[in-house]
Amino acid sequence: MKANQDNKRWLMAVAVIASGLIVARGSAGAERGWRILDAAGVKGGLVVHLNCGDGKLTAALGADEGFLVHGLDGDPENIARARRHIRSLGLYGKVSVERWDVPYLPYADNIVKLVVAEDLGQVSMDEVMRVLAPGGVAYIRKAGKWTRTVKPRPAQIDEWTHFLYDSTNNAVSNDSLVGPPDQLQWVAGPSWARSHDHLASVSAVVCSAGRIFYIVDEGPIAAVVLRPKWYLVARDAFSGVLLWKRPIAAWQWHLRGFRSGPSALWRLEAGST
Repeated sequence: MKANQDNKRWLMAVAVIASGLIVARGSAGAERGWRILDAAGVKGGLVVHLNCGDGKLTAALGADEGFLVHGLDGDPENIARARRHIRSLGLYGKVSVERWDVPYLPYADNIVKLVVAEDLGQVSMDEVMRVLAPGGVAYIRKAGKWTRTVKPRPAQIDEWTHFLYDSTNNAVSNDSLVGPPDQLQWVAGPSWARSHDHLASVSAVVCSAGRIFYIVDEGPIAAVVLRPKWYLVARDAFSGVLLWKRPIAAWQWHLRGFRSGPSALWRLEAGST
């Protein structure tokens, strides 16, 4: 039993080093970050660290796949120290920090998956709940004790789990909150499709539990005749943060005339392509 556990830890360490995320294990700050993520119960998405200080905890919060972390602090010296630390780990971009000293947060409504703060400072709890996505978590320290607050998910939000809504293929959702868009919530690549005359670059999009899943061709846009690069992609539905991406060895013939995926996509079973 002990040998199996040691092998598992060794393999995990190799994976962490290979990905460049040395911060994921070892230091006290890293372990503290993992404990917070475990206690919050968040598996990916946009994480905001308020009053981030030297950035050590900020970096630790972004060490795993599927997290994008933004630290905020009003002290310019803290920001400089945090940036140096994050860059030393090779994480800057995936983890970033910004000077912020006003009582509101620089985010759209319903976009953040996790807010971490040992001290909220000027920011009210109402403001924290505004930026949290449904199902998002505020993990706040008050009087020396961490508290976990989950933003409720409205019952009016529906899911689209199949190509045509659900197994009935009726292509009509029961969502009563959706309406005409008046802003962009998030933008993600690829910026350009490969062709308007052949197979669409995106074959299908479904959503479940605050995540969206889609099949996309990320092959070269210079010429559609070049080989496709198909991926199955998962993103946080509220922020667009990439949770994971996996290659697909074969999908539909990419030079097929104008179509979005296989002609009977709604009837396909796993492995039938």
